[in-house]
Amino acid sequence: MKSIMFATCGISILGALLASAPAAAQDAAELCPDTLRMADTGIEGMGSLEEAFAPFAETFEEVTNIELELYSLSNRTAAGTALQFDEVDLVFAGPSEFVLFQQLAEMDILFSIVRPHYGSSFVVPADSPIETMADLSGHRVALKDAGSTSGHIFPMMMMAEAGLDVDSDVEIIMAGDARIQVLINGDVDAMGGGNKDWDAVREQDPDTEYRLLGQTDQLPGDPVVMRASLPDDCRVALRSTLADHSDLLWSALTDTERNADKFIERDAYMSFETDPAIYDIVREAYEVAGIPLDD
Repeated sequence: MKSIMFATCGISILGALLASAPAAAQDAAELCPDTLRMADTGIEGMGSLEEAFAPFAETFEEVTNIELELYSLSNRTAAGTALQFDEVDLVFAGPSEFVLFQQLAEMDILFSIVRPHYGSSFVVPADSPIETMADLSGHRVALKDAGSTSGHIFPMMMMAEAGLDVDSDVEIIMAGDARIQVLINGDVDAMGGGNKDWDAVREQDPDTEYRLLGQTDQLPGDPVVMRASLPDDCRVALRSTLADHSDLLWSALTDTERNADKFIERDAYMSFETDPAIYDIVREAYEVAGIPLDD
């Protein structure tokens, strides 16, 4: 498995900014392995991984005195197995991946990206005869990608909770990146996706009126999953050290085009006090939707 390591800068402006809090970083460096390995469930290939996380990796090393090695994994199943068998230490994941990982082994959360606007929505044209979620029966519905928390799992739950048999009452089109365009083109009668899709539909088709058919409450944020087999004192010290420098880390994380597009939205932030229990709602969504968690 190919990996890449970013060397810690010897002298930097960032280093000067960190001089006021050396003790916590020293503790993390003393209590944790010299190198931690990090993967991302949504990125394949080292080139793309480096493009997304190089600034974050460099800043991580500056604030912790621990080298951060980026690991390329092919999919979320591979990431879960790598965590289970201690091949990686940290994984940037989504809510669905976290509950999947929990089935394999005990997992912890280093921090999560909380997005107050993060949720699922169903959108229809304003003149559509579809007035309720139950009215989707007999219609074509576009969703995002299989396994997407906001673009697949929770929309399926919403339809199931409305009394629909998602296997027979609706025709589901997994439209991926084309989900917004197929709604605008009239190829489907409704679209279920993330709340940002509701905004995007109106931006891309401003001359047509659309209506929000249904919407979830805020969903749990994207967690950075930490293998629980790391020593307890290491995990505590690492979380504390990163929390002390969250502004620097957030700037570094969103310094790349991929992450800026994914994470920057109004009031988004890093939370270092994420209770893993909040992800139980994701597990429940799989159950209500009738989707096996390992799909």
